[in-house]
Amino acid sequence: MRAMQISTQFLDGVAPLASYGLIRVQGDDAARFLHGQLTQDFVLLSLCEARLAGFCSARGRLQASFMGFKRSPADILLICHRDVLQTTLKRLSMFVMRAKVKLSDASAEFAMFGLAGPTLQNAIESRAISAVTPWAKADFDTTSLIHLYPSDGVARALWIAPVGQAAPTGVGLPVALWDWSEVRSGIAIISPPIADAFVPQMLNYESVGGVNFKKGCYPGQEVVARSQFRGTLKRRAYLAHCDSPMAAGDEVFAKGDDGQPCGTVAQAAASPTGGFDAIVSMQISAFEAGDVHLGRVDGPSLTLSPPPYPLLADI
Repeated sequence: MRAMQISTQFLDGVAPLASYGLIRVQGDDAARFLHGQLTQDFVLLSLCEARLAGFCSARGRLQASFMGFKRSPADILLICHRDVLQTTLKRLSMFVMRAKVKLSDASAEFAMFGLAGPTLQNAIESRAISAVTPWAKADFDTTSLIHLYPSDGVARALWIAPVGQAAPTGVGLPVALWDWSEVRSGIAIISPPIADAFVPQMLNYESVGGVNFKKGCYPGQEVVARSQFRGTLKRRAYLAHCDSPMAAGDEVFAKGDDGQPCGTVAQAAASPTGGFDAIVSMQISAFEAGDVHLGRVDGPSLTLSPPPYPLLADI
């Protein structure tokens, strides 16, 4: 309840999102190409929805993650962390071969903003948008509005429009608060410190619509499927708070362990009321024990809580 009150108090406005980049995938084979490379079904993706998707190595480890959506059947945008964009674009381009598809860095072509709270509600009402569930997409003119998972009950969305279009109206929301809302949503975005570190389920991607288990092959699919259906998954992503600074890639340790880390910080941000909040991928047993510390066995203590959505195994 306290976290929800904090989010309601601080999360309202429009934040420019310079840390995101965009890969544009164009051509007759755009959807089929991505269908064979990512964890998501882009062939069946409609024009009124977006999806979380992962790009995995052959070992099933996430090299990048995207929020993907279609501007048209032959024009798809993939939103990712800007610092993994060039490496990911190069890797994806290696698989194009004879497909009728063109991949490019479109970060300079589009402006992205995060909207939250009453400001988002005003934007929804002014355009009579009816679908406001996570991953729903609404288009007006050349602008797309993608609804995200909430942060402690506060609605959030991405606004993507070609450069030169009018920016969304509303009070300014500091980027640091938007980053904090991303952490509180419980959905981590792959950045360089954690690239190639997790299979999708270690970040709960299958529980927030990021993995389609009915689609065809993609790199690492066998590992991802085995983790899901053979009960081999021993790590999940949880929320954590610490008085000391946390950053992606930091290790966490369970009290009484032999010095081996029990988990890794996937994403972190400063809390507006002090300390740091994080998404931490850790051993399920360590979360259940609850005595977890940052950096070393006797390091700063973490206060742990479950993810803010039901896990697929619990549905």
